Amino acid sequence: MNSSGFAQFIPLILIFVIFYFFLIRPQQKRVKDHRAMVQGLKRGDEVITSGGIIGIVDKVHEDDKIDVILCDNVKVQVIKSTITSLLKKEAPKK
Repeated sequence: MNSSGFAQFIPLILIFVIFYFFLIRPQQKRVKDHRAMVQGLKRGDEVITSGGIIGIVDKVHEDDKIDVILCDNVKVQVIKSTITSLLKKEAPKK
């Protein structure tokens, strides 16, 4: 009787293990990679915001904000976490 009770939980345990390796773990890796990308932003990097706006980082503030240049004479402040991807890193200066 006791072993049949445990046998009923084996499919639940397998489902949790499958969910962990196919959903939870990759999501944690994406969050970790995004956090590292946001922390590594610097002046001159070309970025895309979550709204689809492409710009160049002008200034990184100490708090959770950055200044992004959209075009000539247009500068906006955005929250760092809204940066979805990094298009180009700043070219190293010679």
